[in-house]
Amino acid sequence: MSKEISYTIEEVSQLLKVSKLTIYDLIKKGELPVFRVGRQMRMDAEDLDRYIKNQKSAPMPSSSVPAAEPSRTEPKESHNIVISGQDIVLDILGKHIEKGSTYKTLRSYSGSLNSLISLYNGECDIVSLHMFDGDTGDYNLPYVKRILTGYPYILLNLVSRKAGLYVQKGNPLNITSWTDLNQPHITLINREKGSGARILLDEQLRIHNISSKTIIGYEHEETNHLSVASAVLTGKADVGVGIEKSAKMIGIDFIPLITERYDLVMLKTPENETLIRIVKEILSSSLFQTEISSLGDYDQTKTSSIIYETY
Repeated sequence: MSKEISYTIEEVSQLLKVSKLTIYDLIKKGELPVFRVGRQMRMDAEDLDRYIKNQKSAPMPSSSVPAAEPSRTEPKESHNIVISGQDIVLDILGKHIEKGSTYKTLRSYSGSLNSLISLYNGECDIVSLHMFDGDTGDYNLPYVKRILTGYPYILLNLVSRKAGLYVQKGNPLNITSWTDLNQPHITLINREKGSGARILLDEQLRIHNISSKTIIGYEHEETNHLSVASAVLTGKADVGVGIEKSAKMIGIDFIPLITERYDLVMLKTPENETLIRIVKEILSSSLFQTEISSLGDYDQTKTSSIIYETY
């Protein structure tokens, strides 16, 4: 291993044969040192080797639970927190959290549903959500209520944004609605299971009584908005589901079909009281809202609003 200079978090998880969220937890606890290259965290090969050697020589804890998989009720040992989600607004939020507190923010880029499950398992601290529920027409809360059963939590609005379909410049196939995806000459590029965009697509297919088996390209997946938009740009696919911002960044056309509420959820625990207060203050601040406004394509009408809170 020492022949390599450094590893990404994904590479470390593959080498240790554990999930990326387990690696993030070890980083939070200070057991694995990392450094940043832009937005990406990396780990020195020597530090990884040292950790492995220490684990070999360290006695096993009396509990049957491995040291690398702490219980979700275990108190946090540091001020590091994990923010899960992909939007650039989360990077800005992390910067503001670090500026005004002792917290250090780490980023996980998992999709909404997987992030919410990770929150339930105690593997992250702030989770962003954009999950459409076709039965109620609501975003996020129906899923949060089902998954965080038994946990106290708060759901805050971060921003709202347009979601819809990526199409090639000029929209040569005249794609305008969800039902157009069912046409035999149209090829889709999909998002991964558990992402908000995938949930939106699946719910719209269900509402419109369209079988995913009839959609060409449904099984072809990308793991983020930019990759889906790029696939449409290069002609790998005719259409994809995503948000307006990414379409503009890549340079393709966008068909807006729904305004999605992009929310944050945090567990209401004694150790999270300060973090929740800080996040509320940031979302309400004119400095943060001005910075988000400068990006364009985000609606801040509901920003900082409490969507739901347990007591």
